[in-house]
Amino acid sequence: MLVDYAKITIKSGKGGDGHVSFRREKYVPDGGPNGGDGGRGGDVIFVADRNMNTLVDYRHKRKFAAQPGEEGGKNNKHGANGESLVLKVPQGTLIREFQTGKVIHDMSDSEEPFVILTGGRGGKGNQHYATPTMQAPKYAQPGGEAKELEVILELKSIADVGLVGFPNVGKSTFLSRVTNARPKIANYHFTTLDPNLGVVDLGEEGFVIADIPGLIEGASEGAGLGHEFLKHIERCKVLLHLVDAAGTEGRDPVEDIKTINNELSKYNDILSRKRQVIAANKMDLIFEEEEKERVIKELEAIDPAIKVFPISAATGEGTKELLYQLLEMVKAAGEGDSVFESEFDVTDYYSKTVEPFTVEKVDDTTYSVEGPRIERMLGYTNLESEKGFLFFQKFMKEQGILDEIKALGIQEGDTVRIYGHEFDYYED
Repeated sequence: MLVDYAKITIKSGKGGDGHVSFRREKYVPDGGPNGGDGGRGGDVIFVADRNMNTLVDYRHKRKFAAQPGEEGGKNNKHGANGESLVLKVPQGTLIREFQTGKVIHDMSDSEEPFVILTGGRGGKGNQHYATPTMQAPKYAQPGGEAKELEVILELKSIADVGLVGFPNVGKSTFLSRVTNARPKIANYHFTTLDPNLGVVDLGEEGFVIADIPGLIEGASEGAGLGHEFLKHIERCKVLLHLVDAAGTEGRDPVEDIKTINNELSKYNDILSRKRQVIAANKMDLIFEEEEKERVIKELEAIDPAIKVFPISAATGEGTKELLYQLLEMVKAAGEGDSVFESEFDVTDYYSKTVEPFTVEKVDDTTYSVEGPRIERMLGYTNLESEKGFLFFQKFMKEQGILDEIKALGIQEGDTVRIYGHEFDYYED
């Protein structure tokens, strides 16, 4: 079964923490700091693979994470960088941000790897914080945080021509005749549950055609798995409507074309703008010449700009002329709407995302500050040293925490509590 949709959570690697250590040698009693830097966290990278045609690898496993960077070591040892995570997807896969549904990247226009999440930077060891007045810093920089994102992987078939039509009009027979594809053929509705791709070989030129499963009225609202199938037409440059011109199942071929076009336009504007061709199939089952002419004229009257080709998928009659017409239309169409533009910038999203913190007024003279990043910074900062205290104070200011406290009406001499620590507040 074709798996063409998956929701997964991806996470880059956290940067390794910087290390705190000091030289300890026999004849050097007061050795300086020699804590090494942490390693960089691994990236999350998507790669389009021509040999894949399904998202089945993401059907059961939903969480994927790159390796974190190693912590720095003593003697200025640099921690190892985390290994990046490479996720392979079929060509034609759209990566969307889950909450907004916006396109992050289209994996059809290039085989270049796409780095979606970068790993956290490695933290600096305490060797970087030594100064003439602070020769033994007891703190190091924590590694940069990992980035996490929920994304939707959505596979849209990459085909030049989309073959559409009601069930049992002969699409599978047509595809098997004009391409190297071997779809299942049977006489009941919705035989084809997966889009079948085939290559039409016309000497030195050719194109890819996709047999989209039989559409029915209401497909644009999801009836008959309509949404799952209609999205595979979005990349196609040309639409080929195959109709049962002989009406062997009692349907009117003209009404079939109108119904399908109505469903395509209701699904989205992209489909309604596609160039189209009509193939009037099963002409070998109409024995009266006058009846053949009547059917063709009625189909041509739907839209004078849409060419109509009488064919028989069973015998091959008329298929050669149709294929060469499709080739010319594909070449004239160029790229068109086959590539989706990016709508969601992950880098910009994370540059605007700040971990939450809370500032509360406990009583008239006491204020409480909490937040996950604040707690982490306390664990890596030596507040007993002047430089460490100034380092933490600068962090509080940059995060907007001091502004929040001021907004609550704090006065000089009031107390600020932060995870078991108490500070007297004074203006700079």
